[in-house]
Amino acid sequence: MLRSMMRRLPAIARTTGVVLVTLLIVFAAFRVTAPFLISSALVRSGIEDALSKWTGYRAEIEGRPTLDFWPVPRITLNQVTIRQPNAAGKVLGHVDSLSADFSLFAALRGKADFHEFHFLRPVLYLRRDEEGLIDWTNEGLLAKAIETAQDSTGGADAVRADQDAAIGGVTVEDGTLIVTDDRSGSLYRFEGISADVSWPRISAAMSAVLLGRINGQDIKLDFASAKPLLFFAGKTVDATTSLTSALVNASFRGTTNISDFSALSGNLKLAIPDMPTFLVWSGQHAPGAAALQSLSLDANVATADGDLRFNDLSFKVNDATGSGVMDLSYPASGKQKISGTLAFDEMTLTPFLAAFSMRLAADTAINALLYGNPLQRLDVDLRLSAKKASLGAFQFSDIGASLLVSGGKAKFDIGDSGFEGGNLDAHLEVTERDFDAGGKLQISIRGADFGALIQRLQLQGPMPLAVGSLDMSLSTSKPIWAASLADLSGSLHFTTGPGTFRQLNISTLRALAGAEGFFRMSDVGDTSFDFETLDLDTTFAKGSAAVRSATIAGRTETLKLTGVVPFRVNGVALSGTLSATDPANAGDLPQLPFFVGGSWPNPVISPVAAAVQKPAGQ
Repeated sequence: MLRSMMRRLPAIARTTGVVLVTLLIVFAAFRVTAPFLISSALVRSGIEDALSKWTGYRAEIEGRPTLDFWPVPRITLNQVTIRQPNAAGKVLGHVDSLSADFSLFAALRGKADFHEFHFLRPVLYLRRDEEGLIDWTNEGLLAKAIETAQDSTGGADAVRADQDAAIGGVTVEDGTLIVTDDRSGSLYRFEGISADVSWPRISAAMSAVLLGRINGQDIKLDFASAKPLLFFAGKTVDATTSLTSALVNASFRGTTNISDFSALSGNLKLAIPDMPTFLVWSGQHAPGAAALQSLSLDANVATADGDLRFNDLSFKVNDATGSGVMDLSYPASGKQKISGTLAFDEMTLTPFLAAFSMRLAADTAINALLYGNPLQRLDVDLRLSAKKASLGAFQFSDIGASLLVSGGKAKFDIGDSGFEGGNLDAHLEVTERDFDAGGKLQISIRGADFGALIQRLQLQGPMPLAVGSLDMSLSTSKPIWAASLADLSGSLHFTTGPGTFRQLNISTLRALAGAEGFFRMSDVGDTSFDFETLDLDTTFAKGSAAVRSATIAGRTETLKLTGVVPFRVNGVALSGTLSATDPANAGDLPQLPFFVGGSWPNPVISPVAAAVQKPAGQ
């Protein structure tokens, strides 16, 4: 048997070779004669009919067609315009050059079958209606298929057999898209678009990659869906979308809807590595937003009762990471609302305080998409917690806070937070009139180590080092982000138990006051003054603090101060007395009045008697 097969093998090989050679000769001959067998007018007419059939508009071709047959049969048309077939002649688009592959066998039978389209410098005009859908106001095959899908229940049979046509691949080079948005009343222009679309048939899955440049920034958009026709019809479908650029990266995998973003359900990822640059690029204006350097989040998005919920949310704001749950509500009347509970391991409060000053410009494209100023059109109700938190040099532990924006006011509250070994409660409120009218701040601190805080802040000059309590209430009539110390008004009450007043030698103060008329604070700063209690009561206005009373009671002597501290110019103007704590010791420690004036931290001290003493001979 093996010997018989060996005898037949040469004959089979010879036959196969002859067949292959014959096929090659036929193929070559067909290629050579194809230009003479196929009419360019037929191919041109066929692609005109195909464009008209697809769009429902009239295709006008100004340039002469060019046919190529290697490596594949391909037609190229120049200066193609698609317009409405009526007197108005509304233009849907214009293409500098359009090329497409076609079937030789179909062309020989007098038919034109095109695929693999390439558009060079196309310009496409679209309109987005009030419902957020693209207005396909024509009788083209694509429009009819979308209309059928829009009126269907969204199943697999949404495309009728007579509307299910082949598309193939579509590439776009240096395109322009101009969209008129009826909902926002804006006109959007996107230029420099390159695209690669794979859509075998209308009923088949579609994938697309778009490259473009918006406001000087290159972006890449990837989209894929098993039911693209239903997506264009405004139905909810499964899709995968990603946006990639140097300023923002985002991806979404799940169900989506082109006209109603509240129908989103799936996984969302977002990363903005440079928030200030992103705001400038997007055309937004946010005073105080420099504190927001970066933002990223990962969440499972779901829709329930018209609300959009971010479950399993993990995020990072600057260097602070956290997790939690957030909801975006869409009430039938009133403003949209963001609410939720967010937990941090460590957080910086500055970005959240910066939210009070965020006001977006009303005339930007991005803002128009959001329908106005977010703080005017969006209510916020967030609960925040963190094991550790910071606000500049101030440190907090086990903090619980809330952020509320509603009814034209914004409030930020900190409740029972650990602060320097004690507890802190705070309330910041920004008043009405577009958050420009100012605000107020109330702080209550109990049992905090102010000595450790003063040393960490590296404050200069005589300072009390003790555990104490503070109550402060401040307000300003200026915008919260524009207010300076000179614009603050309010009051402060500070009390402590036993402590040390550093750089204040009471004994040297008495000695110099009796021997010299004037001396510097630094002259009495060689040691400290131990005290039993400290009580300070002051008010603030116009860049100055009015010290109503300041009493520092030591074991043997008590120091009392009143006057003005113009902190705007770093000045001091205080009247003081040094006297015996126990009146029974007034004989040994007589009352010593003095005046402190000059620049902090080294003002001039002068005894009152020396200051009013007349010169000799008068």
